[in-house]
Amino acid sequence: MDLGDPWSIFSGLVLGLIGMALLIYGKKQMDVRCIVGGLALCVLPYFVASLLVLWGLSMAVLGGLWAWSKYLG
Repeated sequence: MDLGDPWSIFSGLVLGLIGMALLIYGKKQMDVRCIVGGLALCVLPYFVASLLVLWGLSMAVLGGLWAWSKYLG
């Protein structure tokens, strides 16, 4: 994460909040899918430096979570 870029900090904050909300929801509902997705969104901004890749991977995590719950759940 590039802390000199304000968009990187904002993106990390937004994705971390979404991940935390998913994590809390998954813990309350005892849903492993939401827990794994929330953890992925919380940790992802620490390892990806590019904003385009970060948002792409985040949308892939959320899309995979949606598809998993719609078609496999």
